[in-house]
Amino acid sequence: MNWHDVAGELLQARGPALKRYGYLLCGDRAEADDLVQDALVRVFAQPRRSWDVESAEPYVRRVMLNRYLDQHRRRARWTILLPRLAAPNSTGDFTTASGDRIDIASALDTLSPRQRACAVLRFYEDLSVAEVADRLGCSAGTVKRHLSEAVTRLGKVLVLTNLEGDGHGE
Repeated sequence: MNWHDVAGELLQARGPALKRYGYLLCGDRAEADDLVQDALVRVFAQPRRSWDVESAEPYVRRVMLNRYLDQHRRRARWTILLPRLAAPNSTGDFTTASGDRIDIASALDTLSPRQRACAVLRFYEDLSVAEVADRLGCSAGTVKRHLSEAVTRLGKVLVLTNLEGDGHGE
């Protein structure tokens, strides 16, 4: 099978799952689509070997993760260089006005990129701590620290969300 057929079959069979994975990483649908597209181009642009869908998908996911982390680092550096013209408008409200519905996407936005990547890989991709550490190129202890901080932060945000949704908030 040539790369074109594999890429088409991968998109047809696993495209929605790849987009969901990208969305969980970055929290933006358009950016998630860009992550998928960019990863496919990077994986299939250079003829390396004979691909099949099963071997290509994990590689595409790895490229998506690396691109997300690279883009976040680039944005962080850029915002440090930009002059601060106004204070950001932060309302502290991480929910929508839809009653008891928990807005996981907003809660994920409160995490650092590494915490978010660890949480998505551990709880969405269902990888072990050792596998997450291997994917991120860090130690298992670092992954555990990021997961602990992510779970603590998510717990606080989601508890506040539930209280505000029930009318028991401030």
